[in-house]
Amino acid sequence: MDHLSQPGTASAQRFPPRPESVARARRFLRDALAGSDPEVVASAELLVSELVTNAVLHARTETEVSAWPHGDAVRVLVRDGRPGRALVPQGDLPHVGPGQGLAVVERLAARYGVVTEADHKTVWCELRAGGDGTTAAPSPPAPSPSGWENTGSVSRPTRTVTLIDLPGSLCLASQQHRHTLLREMVLAASAGDLLGVSPQDLAAAHDANNVISAGVTAALEEQRTAGQPHSLSLSLPADIAPAVSALCRVLDAAEEAARDERLLTCPALPQNRALRQWLLGQVIGQLGGEAPTAWTVVPRETGASPSELAPWDVSHVWASRVPTVAADDENRIIAANGPAAAMLGWQADELVGQRLTTLIPEHLRARHLAAFSSLLLTGRSRILGRSVPLPALHRDGRQVPVRLFIQTQGTTDGRTVFVAQLSPRTAPSAPPPPPGAAEDRQPVPQTPSAPPEPSGPPPETEHLARVSGERAGGSAVERRLSLLADIGEAMSSTPSLDEGLQHVCRLLTRQLADWSVVDLLVEPDQLERVCVTHRDPRTLAAEARAGRLPPMSGAARGPLARVLRGAGPLLLTGAPSPGEAGSPLDSGYVDLFARMGASSAIVAPLRARGTVFGALTVARTGARKPFGEEELSLVDGVTRNLALGVERARLFQETRHIAERLQRSLLPVLPRIPHLRMAARYAPSSTTAQVGGDWYDCFTVPGGQTALVIGDVTGHDIEAAVAMSQLRSMLRGIAIDRQEPPGEVLRRLDVANHTLYQEATATCIYALVTGPANGPWELKHSSAGHLPPLLTTSEGHTRYLDEGSGLLLGMEPDMPRPAATDALPAHSTVLLYTDGLIERRDESLDRAMERLRDHAAALAHEPLDVFCDELLIGLGADSTDDIAVLAVRPVPSH
Repeated sequence: MDHLSQPGTASAQRFPPRPESVARARRFLRDALAGSDPEVVASAELLVSELVTNAVLHARTETEVSAWPHGDAVRVLVRDGRPGRALVPQGDLPHVGPGQGLAVVERLAARYGVVTEADHKTVWCELRAGGDGTTAAPSPPAPSPSGWENTGSVSRPTRTVTLIDLPGSLCLASQQHRHTLLREMVLAASAGDLLGVSPQDLAAAHDANNVISAGVTAALEEQRTAGQPHSLSLSLPADIAPAVSALCRVLDAAEEAARDERLLTCPALPQNRALRQWLLGQVIGQLGGEAPTAWTVVPRETGASPSELAPWDVSHVWASRVPTVAADDENRIIAANGPAAAMLGWQADELVGQRLTTLIPEHLRARHLAAFSSLLLTGRSRILGRSVPLPALHRDGRQVPVRLFIQTQGTTDGRTVFVAQLSPRTAPSAPPPPPGAAEDRQPVPQTPSAPPEPSGPPPETEHLARVSGERAGGSAVERRLSLLADIGEAMSSTPSLDEGLQHVCRLLTRQLADWSVVDLLVEPDQLERVCVTHRDPRTLAAEARAGRLPPMSGAARGPLARVLRGAGPLLLTGAPSPGEAGSPLDSGYVDLFARMGASSAIVAPLRARGTVFGALTVARTGARKPFGEEELSLVDGVTRNLALGVERARLFQETRHIAERLQRSLLPVLPRIPHLRMAARYAPSSTTAQVGGDWYDCFTVPGGQTALVIGDVTGHDIEAAVAMSQLRSMLRGIAIDRQEPPGEVLRRLDVANHTLYQEATATCIYALVTGPANGPWELKHSSAGHLPPLLTTSEGHTRYLDEGSGLLLGMEPDMPRPAATDALPAHSTVLLYTDGLIERRDESLDRAMERLRDHAAALAHEPLDVFCDELLIGLGADSTDDIAVLAVRPVPSH
């Protein structure tokens, strides 16, 4: 306690808990230290300002400030009457933000600490001048994790709250945002605007937030020191639940005020908001007797998908086999990998530093910037966490149709990164990819509810691990069968090879090993590391992540090369010896073991139809029981099952690739007609590899009329594709040869189709746009059970053209077909579409059609490219069916 002893010349003054006390405390300090080194006094003045601000905000009691010279140093004490309210060190963050006053003290003070007594708490610091007149660097901090020497304590009854699978980087971002919102709420309250919250709730919210933040910060620091998994145990006051409820109310009000632009702080992004709700909900629930719920198994709103448990790092993008681009919150590209750059005609390093708009077609740039700004200002997203079909811009100026999946991830310092994964999709006029590009790309998992897996354990794996744990008490045979069944389920439940392998490797690292690796041959001598998992993802070095490996040359003699040549499974009683490294491939394998550690390992071949196409490596580290013959036999069985799953997934991907090429070949290039603007889009289903029966067509018939066609054959298989191509060809032939009204053309098509495919049914619209170049124009149309065309005028008025509708094709071929004629005003838009654009399982068709009208009306003035792309973004995201869209707009030629 010697550092708190005050000489007789010490000056002290008390200040009330009001904002103006901060300025008064600074003036007092200058007077008390008159004659001391000016540099030291300036630093002491800054520290007193920070400490008194903290006392006013958080202690809310009378504050006493003392200061006196002490040899070549000065000492400062700030005492308040809240001994039960501990300090909340935030650490030395790399970016500007509130709540870093204690970090300033740590930087400037030579010694510092806090003393807690029965009726008060004292924060003290000592500053001294360096030889050059500047403040000396602080001495090494005290041994406590926060760097603060804490003497004395105030005991309160406590309860333990467990946070399972807490994402540390996202938690840091959420904590910073909470502090910022609360600080602004206090500033607003001091100006007389409580923003809908009571002073009592605001005070309780501050107290609860500080207690939780202090506990989480200390626990995270202890976790980093001990290298423990991602679950934290917080010791919190047993009576804090009502204050946490008040914190929830205040933060909700602050978020609303931020969305209304009444605060300087922006609202939380979706995943930040989800983490806050989960964390505070866990505190309230567990203090009320509920069991803990892991962050990784909590359902969340769209756009708030689980953040990686391991902090995001740029190496994640570089090592990914999926085309990936990452951007910061200033809309600037900070990372791009080779597959993404090759898809868009760039070198990866050329994209870094450019604005994201470099990859966005010009007609969508303004809307992208508006949507991005809206996300930051409102915290609400249109496309985060959703699979969205839209075009990307190639370097040569052409558009590349892709499906875009964007997630937000957190860095170690609490910043947010937007990570976009792209997969190519079919387009009407997209040229084929450059030679070899298709082989270098792997499809992005398309199911919106199952995006590419983050480093943390997904809910499915959590469930599988839990089920297997329940079986763990059985015999060795039962455990073996259980693991094999779980692996079979993991591989069969997803069509994505990468996703399935991630599931399997996580199962293995939870039930059998500490880390696992899967390497696959992509060419006869070329390996690609497709999966690397570890019990603790944070221990993975960037060099140990997935990516292309050195070629397997004839000089390769290590365990991996031996297995790929037919040996194995091999049981390794330790890491491979550096002496076995006869090639770069061997050296990399030895380095992998050195970086990740292994006391024993098994390397087993993946073999199908007598050919080895990959290898699985599983390893145990530390003091765990080494692998033996029993595990060797088990891993051999695992690889047999895994090989079958890999073959199935590869066949699925190959089928999808063929299906997309077939679909692309059947989509027409739209004709150029001076007085008609036209645009079309096709987006295949995000959940099936089979070619669909949706199609559109546009051509001119003799006499100058423009034919518009859209249709949908029942089914998603090769038969549907064949029937669709036959219908398309027959309709063209009948329309051009007969030149009859739309109803008669559809009747003849139905008769011809019934002759070829008696069991096939389809919907179709055949329409003719008639009229001279300067109008007026009409749309003559007939529908065979298809959804009606939507007419949108330039003023935004909409109506469905539902006359002229008859039975599906294939029902009654000889029945006459009705037709209708509607006027097409200049600059109006007629939209033909298939049901994948609007139909949803949980929504009535009437509501879906009304939603389409609302979107179309809002886009009435937009160019047709924007009109179509925005419809796909707004309505087609996450669609489980194919989507075809054809839009036509008559425009006078003069």
